[in-house]
Amino acid sequence: MAVGALSAYFPVGGGRKPVGTVGLMQVTRNPSLGRLVAVIGAIVFVDTMFYAAIAPLLPALTRQLSLSKLSAGVMTAGYPLGTLVGSLPGGMLAARAGPRFTVCSGLALLAASTLAFAFLGNVALLDLARFAEGVGGACSWAGGLAWIVNEAPVERRGTLIGSALGAAIGGALFGPIIGTIATATGRAAAFSGVVVIAGWLIVLARRVPSRHVSSSQGMRAVRVALGHSGVRLGMWLVALPAVASGALNVLGPLRLHRFGAAAAAIGATYLIAAGLEAVVSPLIGRLSDRRGRLLPLRFGLAVTVVFLACFTLPQQAWLLALVVVGIASSLGAFWAPAMAMLSDAAEASGLNQGLAAALMNLAWAGGQIAGSGGGGAVAKSTGDAAPMLAAAVLCGLTLALLSRSGSS
Repeated sequence: MAVGALSAYFPVGGGRKPVGTVGLMQVTRNPSLGRLVAVIGAIVFVDTMFYAAIAPLLPALTRQLSLSKLSAGVMTAGYPLGTLVGSLPGGMLAARAGPRFTVCSGLALLAASTLAFAFLGNVALLDLARFAEGVGGACSWAGGLAWIVNEAPVERRGTLIGSALGAAIGGALFGPIIGTIATATGRAAAFSGVVVIAGWLIVLARRVPSRHVSSSQGMRAVRVALGHSGVRLGMWLVALPAVASGALNVLGPLRLHRFGAAAAAIGATYLIAAGLEAVVSPLIGRLSDRRGRLLPLRFGLAVTVVFLACFTLPQQAWLLALVVVGIASSLGAFWAPAMAMLSDAAEASGLNQGLAAALMNLAWAGGQIAGSGGGGAVAKSTGDAAPMLAAAVLCGLTLALLSRSGSS
C-alpha cells in the first residue's frame, strides 16, 4: 500500500527518504526496534516511489497509448486493485509465515512487476504489471506494519507508524522525479534499477531480528473483528483519504497538463506536496499518541473539505498546483492516527496484527480504486468538479459524525 499525495501512496503513509530515515532512527532508543523501523521505512519508501512515478508519466502515456480519462484511471487504479486482491492473502502470510518472509516476498514481486512496466508497451500488459506491483505492495505493507506493531510499545504505536508513513510518503518525493526522468529518457532506463534496490533491501530485512509466533487465524477471525465498531471506523478513516488521493492522482496531473504545466512542473507539484506530507505524518502520529486518535483526524477532515471544494476553481496552473499541495498536506493528518486506531481496535478484538494490516490494505485499496477509477469515470462524463465535490461531502459527513462523538 502506498499513501500520500500519490499515495503516491503506504500509507502509513503513502520509502526512501533521508528525512524519513533520520526520523525513524529518532523515534526510539531501542537499537533493534530503530533498525526495524528504518528498514521497513526504506522498503515502503521504495514501494511508494515506484507507485508515485506514474503521475508525471500519465500525460505522456495518455498521448502515446491514446488513453481516455477512464483508461488513465484504470491504469492508475491497477496498483490499488492488486493491493485489494493481495491484502488478505498477504495478511494471512504475515500471520503464518511471519512478517519478514512476507516483506521479502513483496519486494521480489515489486522488482519483477516494475521491471515489466519498464519494458512493456501494451496497455493491457501495463495494467497487469501495475496490478502485480500492487500485490507486492500488499505483502510489503502487511508484513512491515505487522512487524512494527508486534515489536512496538502500545503507547508509541502512532509515533512509529507515523515515522514509517513519513518514509513512505517521502517515496513520493522521488517518485515524480523518476517519472519525469522516464518521460525524458524512457521507462526502461528509469525503472531498471529496481532489481538491485529490492535485492539490497531483502538482504537488510533478513538481518533484522524477528520474534514472530505463527498464528492460524484466517477469514473467520477477520469476520469476527469486523463486528467491532472500532475496526469498522478505523477502516473507513483509512479508506476516506484514499478516495480523495485516488481522485487527485488521476485528475490533478491531467488538469495541470490541460492548463499548460509540463511534466517537470507536475512532478515538482507532487514533490512539494509529498515533502510537506512526509513532515506532517510523524508529527501527527506523535500527537495521536498524546492527545488521542480523533483530534488530528477532525482537523484533517475540516481542512480537506475546504481544499477539495476548491479544486476546480483555479484557472491557472500555479494556482491549481497550490490547491493540489493543500489537499495532499491535509490528507497527511489522516494516515498515522487512522492506522493506529485500526491497529488498536484489532488488538482489542484479538485479531492478529498481520490480518489487521490486511484490513488497512483493503481499506486503502478500496478507497484508491473508488477515487482513481471511479473519479476518472465520473470526470469523463460530468467534469472534474463532481468527483472532488463528492469526496468533500464524504469528508464533511465524517467530520460531523466524529464531532458528535465525545471520544478523543
